[in-house]
Amino acid sequence: MNNIELLAPAGNLEKLKMAIRYGADAVYLGGEAFGLRAAAKNFTMEQIEEGLKFAHDRNKKVYVTLNIIPHNEDLEGLPEYVKELDNMGIDAVIVSDPGVVSIVRDVAPNMEIHLSTQANTTNYATANFWHKQGIKRIIVARELSLREIAEFVNKTPDDLDVEAFVHGAMCISYSGRCLLSNYMVNRDANRGECAQSCRWKYHLMEESRPGEYYPVYENERGTFIFNSKDLCMIEHIPELINSGIKSLKIEGRMKSPYYVATIVRAYRMALDNYLADPENYVYNNEWLKEIKKASHRDFTTGFYFDKPSDEDQLYESSSYIRNYDFVGLVLDYDKENKIAKVEQRNRIFVGDEVEFFGPQKEHFVQTIKQMWDHNKEEIDVAPHPQQKIYIKVEKPVESFDMIRKPRKE
Repeated sequence: MNNIELLAPAGNLEKLKMAIRYGADAVYLGGEAFGLRAAAKNFTMEQIEEGLKFAHDRNKKVYVTLNIIPHNEDLEGLPEYVKELDNMGIDAVIVSDPGVVSIVRDVAPNMEIHLSTQANTTNYATANFWHKQGIKRIIVARELSLREIAEFVNKTPDDLDVEAFVHGAMCISYSGRCLLSNYMVNRDANRGECAQSCRWKYHLMEESRPGEYYPVYENERGTFIFNSKDLCMIEHIPELINSGIKSLKIEGRMKSPYYVATIVRAYRMALDNYLADPENYVYNNEWLKEIKKASHRDFTTGFYFDKPSDEDQLYESSSYIRNYDFVGLVLDYDKENKIAKVEQRNRIFVGDEVEFFGPQKEHFVQTIKQMWDHNKEEIDVAPHPQQKIYIKVEKPVESFDMIRKPRKE
């Protein structure tokens, strides 16, 4: 059971390092082509190499996405790219298309291949087919229940791992295979350019009743569609692991370093607590409270326990809930004088009540009583983005600890 993996998103090099520092066992990232997050600040080959070294130095893994649904022109340069990744020592590639699988097998026969959720794997027979093609891991479709996943695991080879999303934004289309963005704004979601058209506000209008707008939903035989709540399974770690899932995947390559650190840290605490003593495990609601300190929508358990209903959709807004602001990153700490050097990320004032938190430690609350600028001149406010400041901090902190503060109503 100790081989359960916590897998985190890495939208850029800073997020990769933050995810690993805050407890991820592995990260997944996209290069400058062939992935499904074209708008993310994806990695150059040099950055992939730097991130890979950072991860491997800490016995962590890096997976690279090659999960677009390619047209002919999208295959140009792919064999050379795969070969370069292989020479670099990437731990696995994430693929959704049979043609791409074939190219990877031909160019890098020893490369580990994970099958993307975009491939819509919903049954054990399909999984067994892919295993015969050399697939090491299936990232199952998000439309599966825990009961279905357990049967899936029982009827597939022991050396075929199952990975599943446990946290983050949900797509309204079947395993992410969406044409809405392409239709609305000519941005192909299946080639990395999703505009999240499903989050826009829609009404239904019948041709002979112009100006009469109705909410968009299906009848009693269907389910509500479009703007889903976010997936959150932190309350259900035992059920996830007992189903046979080997990798718990967090969505969010477009999210901030603060988001990545906060979510990874919460799941790391829950997972470690369970793995230490499964029989006596007790869920701690503080973990969910921590998650809610990052930007989020209301939460759902998706398809894991039952088919989603109208309770799993949002109708009033597609905006995120933001109860806290990330205001600073600790760079250093002088234990003798109890002064932290901090890189400002949002405005900080003397008198602010803030929280300090870091990997593998409890957060603590402190009121800021004194601050200095980089010239050691005392200041009342730090208003400049990423300015270096000094703060009196009574409890010890470490490099890469974070500071957040509640938003005022």
